[in-house]
Amino acid sequence: MAGAATSTVKAVALIAGDPNVKGSLQFVQLPNGATHVTGKITGLSPGLHGFHIHALGDTTNGCNSTGPHFNPLKNNHGGPTDNERHAGDLGNIVAGADGVAHVSIKDTQIPLSGVHSILGRAVVVHADPDDLGKGGHELSKTTGNAGARVGCGKVSYAFLLQFSFTKMESI
Repeated sequence: MAGAATSTVKAVALIAGDPNVKGSLQFVQLPNGATHVTGKITGLSPGLHGFHIHALGDTTNGCNSTGPHFNPLKNNHGGPTDNERHAGDLGNIVAGADGVAHVSIKDTQIPLSGVHSILGRAVVVHADPDDLGKGGHELSKTTGNAGARVGCGKVSYAFLLQFSFTKMESI
């Protein structure tokens, strides 16, 4: 068999946090510039949970050391479809009655390369829903009033080697 190997660069984040919160996320930058985030997080309370990229990949003090939301343009907090938002504002994920959230988000403000890359930063899951900057609470325009940080993980490179077999040869 003859084949060619191609290298695809992706990123991953292993989520850990409150006693039972754990999971893994995969990040793939698409040709259109958007980054697709997929994965599963378990151990959450049922319902909505704020979901953000935070500025620092530092988890030495758990999720509390990940800093504020990733906000290179110094905008107010908002929802993922708002014109004004932090780059790291990814809205909410939903955990079912079993405490499992299946994540599938595409976003154009979280690239894996370039000056605003999210590599080396952290993804954070919050205890409460993100009000998307529209809740009227004093924290709405900075954090979405999403509450405590219950899970987080550093966004790091992952390398995959994919093989494409184009021709079968007999011996």
